Amino acid sequence: MAVSEAGSKPIDLDRARRTAVIVFFIFMLVHQVDKLVIGPLQTPIMQDFHMDYTQWGLINTGALVTSSLCYPLWGWLNDKFHRGKLLGISSFFWGATTWISALAPTFSVFLVTRSSTGIADSNYAGMYSLVSDYFPPKERGKIYGWLQLTQPIAYLLAMVLALFLGGAIGWRAVFYYTSAVGILVAVLIWFTIKERPRGSGEEELEGIETSSYKFNWKLVGQVIVKKSMIFIFLQGFFGVFPWNAITYFFFGYLQTERGYSSDLQFMIMAPAVLFMALGYPLGGWLGDWLFKRTKRGRMIVSAAGVFIGTILLWITMNIPNQNVVLFAIFLMATALFMPLASANVVSTIYDISLPEIRSMSNSVESFVENIGAAAAPLIAGAIADAFNVGSAILWICTVAWLLCCLFFIGAIIMVPHDINTLHNQLLERAELEKAKQEAA
Repeated sequence: MAVSEAGSKPIDLDRARRTAVIVFFIFMLVHQVDKLVIGPLQTPIMQDFHMDYTQWGLINTGALVTSSLCYPLWGWLNDKFHRGKLLGISSFFWGATTWISALAPTFSVFLVTRSSTGIADSNYAGMYSLVSDYFPPKERGKIYGWLQLTQPIAYLLAMVLALFLGGAIGWRAVFYYTSAVGILVAVLIWFTIKERPRGSGEEELEGIETSSYKFNWKLVGQVIVKKSMIFIFLQGFFGVFPWNAITYFFFGYLQTERGYSSDLQFMIMAPAVLFMALGYPLGGWLGDWLFKRTKRGRMIVSAAGVFIGTILLWITMNIPNQNVVLFAIFLMATALFMPLASANVVSTIYDISLPEIRSMSNSVESFVENIGAAAAPLIAGAIADAFNVGSAILWICTVAWLLCCLFFIGAIIMVPHDINTLHNQLLERAELEKAKQEAA
């Protein structure tokens, strides 16, 4: 048994862990479906509103700008209040705003309503922070990896919805369905997720009262200037460019420039997405395994993933259109390495941040990511209009990932010092609290 919050009744920790992971998985899966389904629905939406590629990029940039502005707010709220309740609220916002965007009659209205969905896209930090209080550091990578497995599965489900259902019922009806599920998930989260004392996942603080340590802006300032965190910020800024270019433009590229039918698109993308799905837990597992041997482990796995992924993508995009099988094979290989860094970046942020500011630390990193992400669709759209979609995808991914590899190397050098600093702070807190208990 364990305590859920200071002064509240004990909870069955093992059961609470299982419930949290299952509910978080469901939330992330259906939210990512709703977020990603717009990609394979690109053609009918563009035709409905008579958009060019730049306008299409602007639609996706609008949602990213909104979520960027909301990251600091969600981070502050999650470090002060019940993280499960806040996640339920954000799920409700996601459902409501998606429903409204399905009603949009014009491009201008759709731009505003679709942009508003970004409000709910920026609240993962509280969920990840709560996971860090359910599980110790050496287990977090695999948990984050399993949760992030939802992204490629959602991508596959979004393809099915768009390619096979969207044509039959229309893109607006697809939005109605996903928005309704979001509201149902909000109710599920509200009544099932238990709060945990901040820092309760740390070995140094086991059995130690931590409720006296509250959110502090000074501590936020201290963590965001740590050298390893600066490198994480830099890779985050550039690292999301490829993801957004691929998410919002790859289906259009397969259809218009490679001339692949909807059925062939699915046959190519489905196995690639499954390989990507494997990459998330694989990256988390490898990061945890190497982290037990060296504090640099998570960042080593991250650097290797983006470097190998860059090489494989360059080969993939230069394979002739008619060589479909070879293109599909190299796309699968690329997809496996693309997400290796994801779970390790989140874990590293919590490896160097104090428990009471972890949501904000993650939110600041996500804010930096979204500054880059907000520009990516618009830049990709402009390049696509000037040259072609394939060039936009290839150059954005190659340049961004090579830069990320350099930044991960910087983090490899700096992260041991910052991890040791955190554990020294936790030990000092534990000794102080024990002294207080003995004095009492």
